[in-house]
Amino acid sequence: MRAAPAVTTSVTPPVASSVASSEGTAPGCPGGARVTVTDPALVRRAVKAAALGNAMEWFDFGVYSYLAVTLGKVFFPSGSPTAQLLSTFGAFAAAFLVRPLGGMVFGPLGDRVGRQKVLALTMIMMAAGTFAIGLIPSYATLGVGAPLLLLAARLVQGFSTGGEYAGASTFIAEYAPDRRRGFFGSWLEFGTLAGYIGGAGLVTLMTALLSADDLVSWGWRVPFLIAGPMGIIGLYLRMRLEETPAFAAQLEKAESSRRKVPLREMVAGQWRALLLCMALVLVFNVTDYMLLSYMPSYLTSELKYDGTHGLLVVLGVMALMMIVQPFAGALTDRIGRRPVIAAGCAGFLFLSVPALLLIRQGSLLAVALGMGALGLLLVCFTAAMPAALPALFPTRVRYGSLSIGFNISVSLFGGTTPLVVTALIGATGDMMMPAYYMMAAAVIGGIATWRMPESAGHPLPGSPPSREPLPAVPAPTQHG
Repeated sequence: MRAAPAVTTSVTPPVASSVASSEGTAPGCPGGARVTVTDPALVRRAVKAAALGNAMEWFDFGVYSYLAVTLGKVFFPSGSPTAQLLSTFGAFAAAFLVRPLGGMVFGPLGDRVGRQKVLALTMIMMAAGTFAIGLIPSYATLGVGAPLLLLAARLVQGFSTGGEYAGASTFIAEYAPDRRRGFFGSWLEFGTLAGYIGGAGLVTLMTALLSADDLVSWGWRVPFLIAGPMGIIGLYLRMRLEETPAFAAQLEKAESSRRKVPLREMVAGQWRALLLCMALVLVFNVTDYMLLSYMPSYLTSELKYDGTHGLLVVLGVMALMMIVQPFAGALTDRIGRRPVIAAGCAGFLFLSVPALLLIRQGSLLAVALGMGALGLLLVCFTAAMPAALPALFPTRVRYGSLSIGFNISVSLFGGTTPLVVTALIGATGDMMMPAYYMMAAAVIGGIATWRMPESAGHPLPGSPPSREPLPAVPAPTQHG
């Protein structure tokens, strides 16, 4: 059954709808905007579809990161282990260079034709790119063509990812009621962690069961080939959803219906919000990629830590983050996004060095404590950002502006983190570079948090207030 769009009623009480209903006008809203009453069942479906799609995306990124050493041997066999790792992370970073292009294509398209359609398209491209990596011949078979094909597949993934996170976070934010947007948004990063855990768990299992030769010869392909069926499932879930109430309401306005929003308006017209977005994404993604993508290779290649034990530690940290994630998201609804993000910035500024010193100590307990501390600090960002970032932009340009700001920042700072830190350690010999890099990001994030508006409990800019249905009131009974 297809969901009905938001409707207006001026006399009768709100009628249950599979998307939303209107409850008159809201004081203080431009033009007497309606109050959107959300359908809890549809909100849960929207969150599930967005989170599962995000999980598929980050399953690939997790697998690629955790197999970085093996992929270096398969596609870049010449050179030292450090050179192989740099080459592998170079291909990893190349995907992030095209992310802004994907954002400039998919973001404005999402504001014009709808969030749901674009999210289905990005899902198809992401699954195809990941599946293709599992089919690429090795360097020993194809020669220089092998790393070139790897690079091409990574570029397809990067281009599609340009519209994924901004679209998924926008989708959830526009469906969720104002007072619970942080809680529902936190499930998007729950999906991210689930994807990482799926990738890490599979790599750990294969590393334990297969010999080193088997892993290099064929075992590394299995995780990438799994992306095909996962993509089909995610596409099915996304195709079953309707557009968000906020986007549907935007299309009802005759002056903006289906009209293309100029790219200039998305950038120049939102430059303050874009700068805030880029700074917040910088601290979010530098710390994210440092902990979840770079640290497994850091433990193995730089600290000579046992690969299986290192992956198990990271797996445990991500499981801990998943447990805390929904509670932290609900906390942002109660006390605000800014205090939670600020706590994360302060934590990374003052605790990055002690945490890395613990990790470098080398014992399993010390590594677990250091990684666990960084993981809990990262939850401050993963829980708050999916609700905070969409709230920086109005509905008319939300998908486009967020895609542009998010992907430029990720490309310049987040996705390049493993490559830059590896290069800095190679150039300076200072094994504390990961801590210094996170501290610098925390300073930038702290300044942005100080300047950002608080959005907890408030309607999204350009959208009417949104709330959950009121509890049913029993009809009065007549006596006598």
